[in-house]
Amino acid sequence: MPMHLRHAYLHGFASSSQSAKGQALRRFYADQGVELRTPDLNAPSFAELSYTGMLAAVDALDRELDAREQVEPGTARWRFVGSSMGGYLAARWAELHPERVDRLLLLCPAFDFGARWPELLGAAAFARWRETGRMALPDATGQPVEVHFGLVEDAARHPARPIAPCPVKIVHGRGDTTVPLASSQRYVEALTARGVPIELIEVDDDHLLRESMPTLEAIARDWLLDPRRVLFWDFFGPPSAGTAEHFHRHLDEFLAREQIAGCATGFEVSAPGRHAVTWCRCPEADLEAIGRALRPHRFE
Repeated sequence: MPMHLRHAYLHGFASSSQSAKGQALRRFYADQGVELRTPDLNAPSFAELSYTGMLAAVDALDRELDAREQVEPGTARWRFVGSSMGGYLAARWAELHPERVDRLLLLCPAFDFGARWPELLGAAAFARWRETGRMALPDATGQPVEVHFGLVEDAARHPARPIAPCPVKIVHGRGDTTVPLASSQRYVEALTARGVPIELIEVDDDHLLRESMPTLEAIARDWLLDPRRVLFWDFFGPPSAGTAEHFHRHLDEFLAREQIAGCATGFEVSAPGRHAVTWCRCPEADLEAIGRALRPHRFE
């Protein structure tokens, strides 16, 4: 049964469902025939914002779509684009629901953000926030809102760097002064050590990534909307090279007969007389049909 996929953009702090980046990506997704959800994560409000509340807003969207789409609760899988604090939330939701998230695209993700408030505001201003319990911070419209200190307290209840259990790509601006590039570099090191597939793409941009929209669209298309998977058939022993070449011809004939387009195929001899492989790089949508008919030995 094909995987039931959903896509969502999770906005950052002092942003909303109407963020310029989110809406630009939503239009791009629509052009590809896919709906990109852009939920408002200011839950229960910007003034009373908390990580726990934002995560609950994603939970609520998930339950709402289960009911609307009439799918068994908990069976759909997500592909998130998360920006800044939304990048943190995407990774944290994936950590909390490891079977529910297929892959992540994180844009300048705000890991360690709770610990950086004194640096961002200044030590004196941060101390006043803690003492008074409220601080005027601009919301998505630029209007000052008295935000409770509970945001910082709640952040401490969640890990500074949640371990996403799925493949991750990060796009981070070298000129980002809100969330330094080093934060993503450390995150890549942490996930790589755990064997999680992760890639960091550095761009000449700042935290908002305004100049990088063509890059973001290309990555979203190739990573989230139409990812290519590679199927492998392994052959061993003295006849392995000839067998791989013969199977390659059989594979091409199958693709032509079934009118499966957009695939690249080939064969390689990795160890003469011992091992050869035939491979097929195909659109994800064709993975099941090829796999069911030709039973690859492995894929990536």
